[in-house]
Parts: sequence; C-alpha cells; structure tokens
Amino acid sequence: MTSTETEMPTGDLTLRTLAMPGDANAAGDIFGGWVMAQMDLACGIRAAEHAGGRVVTAAVNEMVFEKPMHIGDTLCVYTSIESTGRTSMTLKVEAWAQRYLKPVREKVIDGHFIMVALDENGKPTPINT
Repeated sequence: MTSTETEMPTGDLTLRTLAMPGDANAAGDIFGGWVMAQMDLACGIRAAEHAGGRVVTAAVNEMVFEKPMHIGDTLCVYTSIESTGRTSMTLKVEAWAQRYLKPVREKVIDGHFIMVALDENGKPTPINT
C-alpha cells in the first residue's frame, strides 16, 4: 500500500473500520464527527491499555481536517502516547483513509486527545506505567 505523499502514519494502528453510507452526508463525504468519534474510540483503547484501567476523554486539541473520507474507504486510526502525567496522558492520533479499491492511503485528520485515568468511583487516579 502506498500513500500519496512521502508521509507515513505515526503511532500504532489501533482501530480499523469501514465508512458506510449511513456515516455520510448527501454529497457522499463522511461526517467529520463520525471520524472524530472513531478517533476517540481508538484513544480510549490505547489509553486504557496504558493506564491499566478505565479512562475518559478530557479534551480534544488541534484537530486538523486535511482531506475528506468517502463511502467505502477504510478508516485506519493510529495512536501514540506523547506524554503521561500523574492522572492524564496526551495522545497523538491520526486518521488515515485507505481509499476504496485503490492502493492509496491518505491522512485525513490528525489531532491530540487528553485522556484521564479514573478509579472505580469515577475519580482521577494515578496512572500505573
């Protein structure tokens, strides 16, 4: 698989899913909010593994929408942990589209998510790294 630029995804492939007609607007472009929701799921998976427990999204920063996704594209979400604090961590997340029936992969969105580890009572808890 090739990308249209020399850029390659940053981080680990954390989630893959197919963009379906129900995720699109009338023009056939996938709603940005749907892609952001998938990015949030991927960050939740990665952060929970890192924290060893429950996490929630505290903030979403620097979302950059670079290209549209289309019906039939496979969304590939890559995550990497940039920093870890006492109870929170910042993840870099990139969403890439594997174009339908083409050997092309393009970055569509990137951003930063801040996730907070929670205890069984829903209170911030130290991250066990």
